[in-house]
Amino acid sequence: MKKTLRIVALIVLLGGLGFWAAKGGNTGFTKNRVEVKTMDEVTGIEAIAYEDRFVPGVEFLGGAILGAGALWGVSLLFNRNRNTNIKRENQ
Repeated sequence: MKKTLRIVALIVLLGGLGFWAAKGGNTGFTKNRVEVKTMDEVTGIEAIAYEDRFVPGVEFLGGAILGAGALWGVSLLFNRNRNTNIKRENQ
C-alpha cells in the first residue's frame, strides 16, 4: 500500500505539471479569456480582442503539489514490516 500511494503521488505530481505546461503554463492566476492583439489591414491600427481559451494558473500547479504531498504523507503512516507479530508468536 505504501509503494502504491507513492506511485500515485508521483503520477499526480507529473500529471498536474504536464497539464499545466501543456495548456500554457501561466505564472499568474487561471484565465478563461486571453488577450490577442490584432492589426486592422486597412488602417494599420492595433486592437486587442479577447479569445475564449482556458489557461491554468499557478493554483493548478500548487494543487497538484499539495495533492501529491498529501498522498506521500499518508504513505508514511503505513508500516513496512507486517510480520513482526508472527515471529513473536512462534518463539
